[in-house]
Amino acid sequence: MTQIIWIVAAVFITFSVGYVGYSKYLSQFVDLDDERDTPAHKYEDGQEYVPSKKPVLLGHHFSSIAGGAPIVGPITAGAIWGWAPALAWIAIGNPLMGAVHDFVSLSGSMRHEGKSIGYIIGEYVGERGKNLLLWFAFLTIILVVAVFALVVGIVLNAFPSAATASFVYIALAVAFGVYLYQLDAPFIPGTIVFVAGVFGGVWFGINNPVALFPAIEAGTYPEGTIILLGFLGDGAWLPGAVMESSAILTPNVAGWIPVILIYAAVASALPVWTLLQPRDYLSSFLLYAGVGGALVAIIVGTVFSTSAEPLVVDSSIAAFEGFLGVESRAPFPLFPMLFVTIACGTISGFHSLVSSGTTAKQLNQESDARLIGYGGMLGEGLLASVALSTLAVAGFASDAAGGGIGGALPNFASGGGVILTSLGIPAAYGAPFMALVLVSFLLTSTDTAARLGRYMMEEIIGTPGSGTDTGLSGDFTSFARGRYTNPIIQCGIGYVLVISGEWATLWTLFGGANQLLAALALLTATVWLANWDDSKQLVSTGIPMALMVSITVLGLSWVAFKEQLYDQLIMGGASGLGAQISASVRIVLALVLIYLALSLVKIGYENISTVRGGGGQPAAEPSDD
Repeated sequence: MTQIIWIVAAVFITFSVGYVGYSKYLSQFVDLDDERDTPAHKYEDGQEYVPSKKPVLLGHHFSSIAGGAPIVGPITAGAIWGWAPALAWIAIGNPLMGAVHDFVSLSGSMRHEGKSIGYIIGEYVGERGKNLLLWFAFLTIILVVAVFALVVGIVLNAFPSAATASFVYIALAVAFGVYLYQLDAPFIPGTIVFVAGVFGGVWFGINNPVALFPAIEAGTYPEGTIILLGFLGDGAWLPGAVMESSAILTPNVAGWIPVILIYAAVASALPVWTLLQPRDYLSSFLLYAGVGGALVAIIVGTVFSTSAEPLVVDSSIAAFEGFLGVESRAPFPLFPMLFVTIACGTISGFHSLVSSGTTAKQLNQESDARLIGYGGMLGEGLLASVALSTLAVAGFASDAAGGGIGGALPNFASGGGVILTSLGIPAAYGAPFMALVLVSFLLTSTDTAARLGRYMMEEIIGTPGSGTDTGLSGDFTSFARGRYTNPIIQCGIGYVLVISGEWATLWTLFGGANQLLAALALLTATVWLANWDDSKQLVSTGIPMALMVSITVLGLSWVAFKEQLYDQLIMGGASGLGAQISASVRIVLALVLIYLALSLVKIGYENISTVRGGGGQPAAEPSDD
């Protein structure tokens, strides 16, 4: 049987070559120079533009980009098509496409005052192109907020100990922010003390699990779980709640979702030093321990194991299940759906919003972009390989063979617990720890997404990066972009989407929109490079852009015409008027995303053709201000 170590070995080899060789070339290609002042220094305001130490910013960036998608995507893809296609796309696509995407998005934003990719493309193709991209990004952000809030609720329901530990580390993060930025206390001693506190919170959570509402079936929660809102009944009255143990939106999950959305709204409105930076830095140690510990455990469990079959791929997981996937699922073609399903484990448009949103405003020096941009995406690829390994070890339950959120999340925690036993950690502790790792990723991504959505709206309305308008007074535009009010809009829409019960469709639309946004970010980088200098090659960004446009347009077309129009409307899969309206809305949304993307590609292509075809001069040099 195949040993798990070959999954991580393949990724290590391609990632090492990519970072040592390709990222060094790209750093020279975009002319990283530490003699230039970064936007964080030029526009330092203590609110959004804050120069940050490299390890602190790496922790924030990695925590923000590594949400639930690089875990759910590879596990779902592995269950449908087998582990080999998923591994190949992660190992090859990540260093050649995903890491390039993140790096050029960060570098381009750094040269344009820390502004978003929408602002950058607007500099070269005009206001219409900018607004098209920003609206596309804003719609994607709402899907991100909705999906991640749902996934956090599912994990906290499955592992109540992770809820307690999350409360502890958020409180520690606020204290660490005060310690670091207000008291100006020593960095390293503080790191040691507060990181120890985070891991102490894991132990505390395992011994004091909490839930909001009682479990539908006895024995679902660990013994001694504290029910916080039990005095309000069983939670059946919550919007979207389903009183079935097999349902996704059980009362406890439905109760956690608004809590997470309120947290995201509040956290996104606070200055970055208050919670975002210190929390992401502290949680990064938890994340590094989870990903790094799993990788070490795989090596130890293979090289030093006395078992005849140490950490091997479970017999329920095949290397390749065929082009149309497992029989238990309706035909699901490997091309293009594999690439849309894995999404963030290889390339993610959401990362371009993080890179050109919060991260570019905090870079201390230009050379930091190589480790944080290119290296951060490789770190997410390692997370994807760990997720695939947890699936391979734990196997997939027969009732979850079709993949999806409900099947993927338990596998990551339970499979991770099995892997960590190679280090002598009992599965009873390892599984809740891996659940907390997942929650840590998701919480940081959720409130970072809400903050980025506010940035998008500020640029659409015309006050980019102000961060001073609270939105509590003034006209509707003030409310739409306000620091306190804009997150309410995003989280409110996200809540309505989640409680509709269409979580599976949300995930598919999120994957397609996210990948298409990555193509548009690569288009933005290609336009920037074309306008910068005639000698700049456009292959590194142009080829990945063309591939992602083709893949994601086909993927969203499959969702719109096959899964919704044919299966739901024509063949009668959508029973009832409400389901038919829902399917129609999903078709319209998919087609709108395709239209916005193709319109932008046309505008960008015309600009590049004009500049490189001799019809005009480069529009701008790389900005230093």
